[in-house]
Amino acid sequence: MTCCVVLKNMLKKQFRLKNKAAYNATYRVKNSFYKNGITLFAGLLKKDADALTKTGFVVSKKTHKRAVKRNRLKRLMREAYRLLSKSGDTGNSQSYMSLIFVGHEKALDRSFAEIQNIVSSLLKRL
Repeated sequence: MTCCVVLKNMLKKQFRLKNKAAYNATYRVKNSFYKNGITLFAGLLKKDADALTKTGFVVSKKTHKRAVKRNRLKRLMREAYRLLSKSGDTGNSQSYMSLIFVGHEKALDRSFAEIQNIVSSLLKRL
């Protein structure tokens, strides 16, 4: 009876970047930071303080040909960000409209603790 498993540790839909135009708008700002195989792109600053910060996670097919490896890195980055936002340790990142975490080949074989430290330091650098 495990057919209907509800994932409670996913990032809620209202906090996700969804369409290609939103990704392109964030990339166009050219506000990026890199550390140990993960790049963080930050969009424009919010005009309205009540607006939500939307987040996207990307691992290119050029990074690794196996979808399992790419999806694992995305899951690790997503969970690290979710835990940091839950604890309120996101620093200045909530003042941006959108964030995109891009995983590279160097980050593929890292553990969750390492990914969490990288994501945390990138958010503090904003």
